Parts: sequence; structure tokens; C-alpha cells
Amino acid sequence: MAPVENPTTAAQPGVHPTTAAQPGVHPTTAAHPIDVHSPVAEHAAEIATARKDILRIATAGSVDDGKSTLIGRLLYDSKAIFEDQYEAVARASKGDYVDLALLTDGLRAEREQGITIDVAYRYFSTPRRTFILADTPGHVQYTRNMVTGASTADLAIVLVDARKGMVEQSRRHAFLASLLRVPHLVVAVNKMDLVDWSEDTYEAIRDEFSAFAAKLSVPDLTVIPISALHGDNVVKHSTNTPWYEGPTLIHHLEHVHVASDRNLTDARFPVQYVIRPQSDAHHDYRGYAGTVASGTFRVGDEVQVLPSGLATTVAAIDGPRGAVDEAFPPMSVTIRLSDDLDVSRGDLICRPHNAPQVVQDLDALVCWMSDEPLRPRQRIAVKHTTRTVRAMVKELAYRLDVNTLHRDREATELGLNDIGRVRLRTTQPLFVDDYGRNRVTGRFILVDEATNATVGAGMLTPAG
Repeated sequence: MAPVENPTTAAQPGVHPTTAAQPGVHPTTAAHPIDVHSPVAEHAAEIATARKDILRIATAGSVDDGKSTLIGRLLYDSKAIFEDQYEAVARASKGDYVDLALLTDGLRAEREQGITIDVAYRYFSTPRRTFILADTPGHVQYTRNMVTGASTADLAIVLVDARKGMVEQSRRHAFLASLLRVPHLVVAVNKMDLVDWSEDTYEAIRDEFSAFAAKLSVPDLTVIPISALHGDNVVKHSTNTPWYEGPTLIHHLEHVHVASDRNLTDARFPVQYVIRPQSDAHHDYRGYAGTVASGTFRVGDEVQVLPSGLATTVAAIDGPRGAVDEAFPPMSVTIRLSDDLDVSRGDLICRPHNAPQVVQDLDALVCWMSDEPLRPRQRIAVKHTTRTVRAMVKELAYRLDVNTLHRDREATELGLNDIGRVRLRTTQPLFVDDYGRNRVTGRFILVDEATNATVGAGMLTPAG
């Protein structure tokens, strides 16, 4: 890809190179004012935003461990909320302090009960990174919401109340994060102020959690003692923990390396939409729009289209601002091919010698999200990437107890929030990878054909 000029130092019309790059200097007060509404300035801002890393975070933990308070603290300390928002939260707070949890607990039922029910997404930025943060519920009955929030996360924060230590929900959410292949796990030992900042308490929880994580697929584990209510070790190091020499939470979130977590080996491009303007300006234009699931695509690469299996080469790649030389995840682009092939929504573009599995029999772990149970012989729709097919449940192999990891092979159905291994037979082939190798092409959702409601989520994993 062609190098992009640094927007803060390039000599651009309306931008003075000696003042634009000075930190703390507001554009309107500089000697050479910047027109922030000019196309050049807008383009520079978009480049700066696009080049900043994005980290997707999911929080988890038991009830009253302080997940919403922690997120509120991150938003407040990173200056991501407006004064009127803070004042509204201060008015709504019931205690002697400002309840920052109200920044995420927006439902009336959540505020009445003091719990999180639905998944709340919040966005904030620091100079180093942009964050998309999902506050997920802690109750057992909302396991499906936790699975939804963590399914796309790069990092999961599991909060543990320092007074209670590890409880059943701590283990449950750590297991679910492992099951969903979240690459990075942070254990935030919260409410350390209520145990007098005891180093022994912190070390006991750290050792117990580390021993439990050793049984799971947790490649990266970090344990941090914090007080979300007072902000200790959240953004700034706390003087109350002189024995702790690790990073603060925000420092860890800013510096955790996630680029290598993406699969850049297996080129996968699910076609979402066929662009065929048929206008005078673009008379012969035919492009295939979508998001790069994994791997890289470059102009001139030999590719294959599934399910037809026909081979061709990449003629051009168009991005939001014009042609680019290469595309990689999570870029949204339009790929043009050298030959006029029959390609439509739901097809997949890949490399000829590195293609996904083409299957009609799916063996997957399914998290069931409906009040109506899942039973064998049931008919259902499967949505995988951009392809939707009809399917039938062939077999329920077992139901998994996420607390004990026991497999109940006598189970005859999956109820709400249950997780189990299910075998499905689809009417048309799907192009899949193992979930552990590719989190995009290795997952799917189940849809009720009658109501069009999402009733389950599946992960394609090898049996065993």
C-alpha cells in the first residue's frame, strides 16, 4: 500500500506545518488558523482516525463486581463524557458519591435493580488507541448477552470482588472467554479499598485464577488490583499499592498487542453485495463489495470463487477513497476481477491453494438464546458470513456444564443459555474454517425461520 503522508506535518493548503503539530495549541488560537471544515482538514482527520488502532473489549464478572462502575471510570478519566452527561449522572445518583455505573446502565430496570441486563456499548479514545467497550451482564440468566458481547472482542476484562474472591460466575465467564477464543484476558481485582489494599488477598486471587486459567486456552493473562470507584490503578498508579509494580489498566489496554491476533494467512473475502451501476460513467463496472475476513488481497493475486471453483485474478481493489494496492482485515473494500464470472452475495473469494472447507455437515458448539429449546430434527436457518442457508438439527451430542465442564450426553434438548455440541445438516454448502483458526469464518448464527429472530450462536470446533 502506498505510504500515507502524516497529516500533521504535510504542507497542505490551510494548514501551517509549524503550528498544526504543536500539542495543546487549539487551531483557532494558532497564528495561522485552520479551516476545520475544509476537505483537506476532514481528510487529515479521517486518516488520523483510520490509522489509530481499535481495541474491542468485553467486560464480565459476577453481579456487583463493579463492571459498569469501571467502565464509567474509564470514560470519566479519559475525558470521554460531556459535562452535562456527568451532571445528569450526578443528579440520578442515590448515594453520597457520583454513581459512574449509570453512564452504561441506561435501562430503567437496570437503574432500579442496580444490575446490568443488556449489553451496553461505549466508545472512547486515548491518543494511542480507540476502544469499543461492551458492558455485559453478570447474571447467569444473561449468559447469552455475555456471549454476544465477547464474540468479537480482542480482550476480555473479568472483574473479581476482592472480598469474595473467585466465584462461580468468575469461572463461567473465564471459560466462555476461552471458548470464544478471546486472545487476551485481564483479571481486575476490584474493591481493593474494602480489603485495606491487602497484598495477600490480591496474590491469593491471582494464584487461584492463574491455576484455573492453566486448564483453559488462555494465551495471555494479566491480573491488576484496582478500585473502580476511586480510580486506583485504572488510569493512574495508586499510592495505596506500593507492592504492585505492573501496569495500570488503561496502560495495558493501550499497549496490548493485537495486530498479530488477526489471521493474515488465510485469504477470505465473503461477498456482501454486487456493485453494477450500469451508468454512463461506469458502464462496464462490476465489483464485489464486502469486508475482508482474513488474509490479504493484492492487485494481480490469483484467486478462486466458491462455490463455483472458477479461478481468476484480482484486477483492482477500490476503497472508500479510491483504488488501493492491497486489502486486509478489517477493511471494507470492493474487489474487481479480471474475468466476468458468476459471483453473487454469499459467495466467497479465496486463494486457489488455500481454500476453506466446503461442507454441508456442521459440528459445532452452540449457545442457545431462545426460550423455546433446541431439539433434534428441528428445522432452522443458518447465517454464516454473508451466506444464509436452511438446515436441520441432526443430533445433540451433549450439553456442557460450563461450571464443572461436565458433558451430559443424555441431554435431549438445549434450553435458554445452555451450551452444547450440535450437528447440523445444511441444504447448501458453506465455506468454513475452524473457529480457533479463523473467528469470522468459524462462527455462525441460528435464525428462527418463522420469526426471523436470532436464537443461537455457533462455533465450529473439532470434536473432542
